[in-house]
Amino acid sequence: MEKLSGLSHLFMTIFLHNFSTFMLIPAITDVTMSALCPGRDQCSLAIYLTGFQQAVLLKVKRRISSHDHGSFYSATVDPSSVVVIGLGTLVTMPLIGNMSDKYGRKALLTVPLSLMIVPSAILAYSRTRNFFYAYYVARTLIAMLSEGSVHCLALAYVADNVPESRRASTFGILSGIASSAFVCGNLSTRFLSTPSTFQVSASVAIAALVYMRLFLQDSIIDEQLTTPILTYKGIGKGKGKANEQLVTPILTYKGNGKGKGKANAGCCANEIPSKDVRVFKSAPSLEDMLCLLKSSVTLSQAAVVAFFYSLAEVGLHASLMYYLKAQFHFSKDQFADLMVISGIAGTVSQLVIMPILTPALGEARLLAVGLFFTCVHVFLYSIAWTFWVPYVAAMFSILFVFSQPCMRSIVSKQVGPCEQGKAQGCISGISSFANVISPLVFSPLTALFLSEGAPFPFPGFSIMCVGFASMIAFIQSLMMRTAPPIANQKVINSNYVDA
Repeated sequence: MEKLSGLSHLFMTIFLHNFSTFMLIPAITDVTMSALCPGRDQCSLAIYLTGFQQAVLLKVKRRISSHDHGSFYSATVDPSSVVVIGLGTLVTMPLIGNMSDKYGRKALLTVPLSLMIVPSAILAYSRTRNFFYAYYVARTLIAMLSEGSVHCLALAYVADNVPESRRASTFGILSGIASSAFVCGNLSTRFLSTPSTFQVSASVAIAALVYMRLFLQDSIIDEQLTTPILTYKGIGKGKGKANEQLVTPILTYKGNGKGKGKANAGCCANEIPSKDVRVFKSAPSLEDMLCLLKSSVTLSQAAVVAFFYSLAEVGLHASLMYYLKAQFHFSKDQFADLMVISGIAGTVSQLVIMPILTPALGEARLLAVGLFFTCVHVFLYSIAWTFWVPYVAAMFSILFVFSQPCMRSIVSKQVGPCEQGKAQGCISGISSFANVISPLVFSPLTALFLSEGAPFPFPGFSIMCVGFASMIAFIQSLMMRTAPPIANQKVINSNYVDA
C-alpha cells in the first residue's frame, strides 16, 4: 500500500487527463453533425473523417466513441496518406518510450499533456464550421505525435515503481482510474451545455498539466538518476565518481582511470564498456524493434495479440455508433448511457475484481479470459435484435477489461528496468499500426452494409468481422508461453562499440 500511495499523484494526473478527454465524446457528435451536415441525420463525410482520425489516434483502452451513422456516398479518403501517418506513429510511440528511459517519465509526460489542451480550447471558443476544421486538423496532428503516449508513459512509470509480483494488479488499478474518469466525464456531460462542456474540458486539461508538474516525482531506478543530458569527460581516478549515479549518458563518455566503469552503474551496470561507446540513438529503428521482439517468444506473441486486439478495438469504435443509430435510432443520451454502464463495470472490475483474480489465475490466463469475453461482447453487438441488447453487451466490460493490463504486465516482465519505456512504446506502436489498417477496412464496410445497396441484409456484418479479429487475438493468447521475468539486464545490447 505504501507503493500505491506513492503513485497517488500519477493516478490523479491520469484521472484529470482522462476526465478532460472522455467528457468530449458524447458532445462531439452534435458538434460534428452541426458543422458538417447541419439539419441532417446522415452524413457520409462524418464516417470518413471519423475513419481517418481513428487511423491516427492511438486508443489504448476499449472505449465507445459517439458519432452518428451515415450512408455510403462518394466521399473518399486517400489511403496512402493514412498509411504514411500510421507508419509515423509506429515510430513515434517507441521513440517516446525510449526517450522516457533516458530523460525521465515526467519530462516526456509534459509534452502530450500540453498539446492536448489545444483541441479542447478551440471548440471552447467556437464551434462553427471553420473552427471545427481547425479543431479537426489540430486534433489529428497532435494525435500523430502524442495520442496514447500518456498511457504508455504511465505504464512505464508504474513498472519503475512497483515490484513484478504486484505489477499486473497495479496496471489494473491504473486502468480503473481511467475508467472512473470515463464515467465521471460522461456523467458531467449530461449536466453541462455543449459550450460549457468544451470549456470545462480545456480547464481540466490545464489543471492536469499543472498538477503533474507540481506534484509528480520523476521515476528513480535503484535510487539513482537515470538521465544525464550531457556526459562527463575526464581523466583520472576521481572522475568516475562524478557520474556514479548516472546510468545512460546521452553523449559519449570518455575517461581513463579506476572511476571509468562507474559511469554506467545502475540498472545497466552489467554492460560496462571498455572502449568509447555510442549509446543507443534516441529514435529506435525498425531493426531495433524487431530485435527487441525476437529476443523473447513471449514478446512476439504479445505483439500479435496487441495487433489483432487493437484491430478489433478500433474497428468497433469506427462502426458501433453508426450501427446503433441506424438500427435502434440511438441518440446522444443512449450513447452516454452505454458509456456509463461500460465505465462503471470496468472500474469495479479493475479496482476490485482484478487484484483478487490476478494472483489466483495469473496474467496469461486472465488475458485469455478478457479476450474471450471481448469476442462475446462484440458478437453480441453484431446480432443485436432489440434495443436492450447493446446495454447487456456493455455490461461485459466487467470481464473484457482484463486484457490490456494483463498484456502490458506480461510485456513489462520481459525487459529490464532500462527498457520499460522502449518495450511499452514498441507495443503501443504496433497497436497504432493496427489503428491505421482498421478504419480503412471497417469504415467502408460499415457504410456499405448500412446503406440501401448492401450485398445482403446484415447491418451488423462489419461488427461481426471485428469479432473475428478479436477471436484471432484470443486464440494467440491461448498459445502464449510466459517466460520468467528479466530482473536487471537489458534484453538487447543497444550500444554500438567502436572497434
